[in-house]
Amino acid sequence: MLKSSLNLQLGQTLTMTPQLQQAIRLLQLSTLELQLEIQQALETNPMLELAEDESDESAPDAATEESVTAESEEMPTDESWDDIDYEGSGHSGADRDDRDPFENQSGGEGGLHEHLLWQLHLSPFGERDRRIGATLIDSINSDGYLETDLESLQQTLGGETDVGVDELEAILHWIQQCDPVGVGARDLRECLLIQLRELPEETPGRDVALRMVDTGMERLARHDFRSLQRDLDVDESALSQGVDLIRTLNPRPGSQINDIPAEYVTPDVYVRRDSKGWRVDLNPEIAPRIRINSLYAGMVRRVNDARDSSFMRNQLQEARWFLKSLHSRNETLLRVARAIVERQADFLEQGDVAMRPLILRDIADELGMHESTISRVTTQKHMHTPRGVFEFKYFFSSHVGTADGGECSATAIRAMIRQLISEEPPNRPMSDSRLAQVLMDRGINVARRTVAKYREAMNLPPSSERRQML
Repeated sequence: MLKSSLNLQLGQTLTMTPQLQQAIRLLQLSTLELQLEIQQALETNPMLELAEDESDESAPDAATEESVTAESEEMPTDESWDDIDYEGSGHSGADRDDRDPFENQSGGEGGLHEHLLWQLHLSPFGERDRRIGATLIDSINSDGYLETDLESLQQTLGGETDVGVDELEAILHWIQQCDPVGVGARDLRECLLIQLRELPEETPGRDVALRMVDTGMERLARHDFRSLQRDLDVDESALSQGVDLIRTLNPRPGSQINDIPAEYVTPDVYVRRDSKGWRVDLNPEIAPRIRINSLYAGMVRRVNDARDSSFMRNQLQEARWFLKSLHSRNETLLRVARAIVERQADFLEQGDVAMRPLILRDIADELGMHESTISRVTTQKHMHTPRGVFEFKYFFSSHVGTADGGECSATAIRAMIRQLISEEPPNRPMSDSRLAQVLMDRGINVARRTVAKYREAMNLPPSSERRQML
């Protein structure tokens, strides 16, 4: 037989209120996403309005203010509000058509294919040749190389007309002379040869460069200059001149014309230097100045219809929650930015080599916040500094131990490796082992494989490929 019983249990649970959920969501939004969120709130909540100018920011009349204050006492919130006419930071750009007329114009012109088709339509070719040229252009990738062999293209076009490989070769040769020069090549060797042949014959080093690319591409890639000099039967000066000319060529000619629109980053905070040190301020342009509409808020108590009164009360409450969440986001963003700047002041003064090791927990412990909160704040948020615009996460990096028991950030080590490589003798580049030894001499305990990992992350070639002629 089942018996009923009464048990008492104690436990703790975390309940997220709607306003807390909203605050967390606003905190992790990027600048663009926040602007869209604010615009949506303005469109859906009549209790919110833009503070467009200073004249609009005057306090409401006494009767309206009294009614709003009395109403706020009846409507419980998670915290008290000192002033319902709170203004968010920033100025609105949504109601003004003052966009930069030159902004993102590259995106409207099309990419490499459109650029080549435009030149094809200006050519004296007939309809048949233009159709063949369009097929060839469709087979050119974004780097400018022909991805499909001519025999396969001949079979593709064979269903409509009798197209020969020689005809395809002739039209491809015309495409290769189009802008940018070298587009339509089938491999790197052909691409470089096309560009070299377009140079004036009197160009210094042109003849040697042509012979070098034509017969010695593999040795050129290995930097086997002694073998090239012997086979080409030229002195070291002439060979060096040819190598220097080859370095001026573009191995990816199609990349000069990009159909991806330019992306602009709007910084969330500005970092400036004044007489008292480094100063961090919120960007006033990242969000519109919004506030409670005092007229509508004052009408809450004067509405007789119960349904309308309930709707206006709910809208007023949601407007207050939204403003408080927005204010909390700005305050948290500013606190985290100031803590980062205080820790990385040496970077602002000296550059990457002075970057200090920093992890999310360091900032979380300093500000008394959870690590997940710091992660949300530092994601897709940017800081404008005298050294450039950086994402907050750029200032966080792992560390490597030093000989004296200290720590050195991975960013600083990468900067040191880049500096060492830039200062090495061109004809005797340092190997990864040698770079690790130099860093060890400076008191930084780093392994050779770590140096190789950092070098590859910076897209720096190994020593065998960095070797140059004097």
